[in-house]
Amino acid sequence: MTAPIAATSFHGSYAPDDVTFLLQPLSAQHTHTVDDLLEKERLIQSGERHYSEMITPEKPPTAAYLALFHAAVEAYTQRMARDLMHLARRIRAERPGPLTLVSLARAGTPIGILLRRVLREAFGMDVSHYCISIIRDRGLDTRALQHILASHSPASLAFVDGWTAKGTILGELQRRLRAFEASEGVHLPAELFVLSDLAGVAQACGSTQDYLIPSALLNASVSGLVSRSILNEHVGASQFHGCLFYADWQAHDQSRWFVEQVSAALRRHGPAWSCEPLPVIDRGAAALRARDLMAALAHRHAGLDPQLVKPGLGEATRALLRRVPRLLILRDPASVEVRHLVQLATERGVPIEIDPSLALHAVAIIRSLSDG
Repeated sequence: MTAPIAATSFHGSYAPDDVTFLLQPLSAQHTHTVDDLLEKERLIQSGERHYSEMITPEKPPTAAYLALFHAAVEAYTQRMARDLMHLARRIRAERPGPLTLVSLARAGTPIGILLRRVLREAFGMDVSHYCISIIRDRGLDTRALQHILASHSPASLAFVDGWTAKGTILGELQRRLRAFEASEGVHLPAELFVLSDLAGVAQACGSTQDYLIPSALLNASVSGLVSRSILNEHVGASQFHGCLFYADWQAHDQSRWFVEQVSAALRRHGPAWSCEPLPVIDRGAAALRARDLMAALAHRHAGLDPQLVKPGLGEATRALLRRVPRLLILRDPASVEVRHLVQLATERGVPIEIDPSLALHAVAIIRSLSDG
């Protein structure tokens, strides 16, 4: 196995001062690679393997799909930057002292980088930024937490993700932090800060609206060339959770370019946005919308496992990139925000259902083993 890169120097393809990944790069022979997505889905749903134990090799985006990503950046960067400023102002109001941002790999990483920049540049705050692994049903990387706490106050930690969909990751985070407190005697703020809070569960957010966050369109090529986290038998108890580092993808990498596009928008408009009234966030309404959506889907699709439902643009995109969906539901197939989903579904032969009453732009439903 290739020797792990030291935690203090591993920043993926990002600038060293933007983020420290507390992940252990693994060699290919120490990962369980499953090329067939149907077989991967069978292993996950049958319980033979947890999804974190194996990985499907990623491929660089095609030229056509990359064009959709660049179009999304052009269309939605200003909205994303404005929501980042709103989120930064809310974090500053709640946490005025030194701050340690802990982004959750991978969707949280570009958000954490951009939050750190705006909090430092616009408000002069002392901010550090780490990225750590959290895995549904397996928990938070406690070794990474211990590493952070060796240098930072527990009260300074603020967990960051890209979005919420059903609130699953927040529930996982809170359970694992309670267990960490019981075992280590250290209390950590069990709060999550996100750009878009569709589930209405985050401590603070930029918005509760389902809109296209451009970084959701890509995988490693917009996440510092780092894969999703891996936790298998080759990761020891004293080591960070694993990952793959696609070092040979430099020609395809959009990671630095993307954060620079958003940073430029923040520099242009940030002074005005920092003075405008903060929009009212109704978390209760967002939570009710999420509950009603799941209830409506359960009514229409008998026996539907909630874990197989991926609501919102971000989760639906991830499902089409990494899982085997049996259905993609769209509110308006002509909307520019779902153009990439239509392309992915068409390429993979996933049926598309149109529902003008859908509360969000998109929902993907993963194929169950019982579907055949």
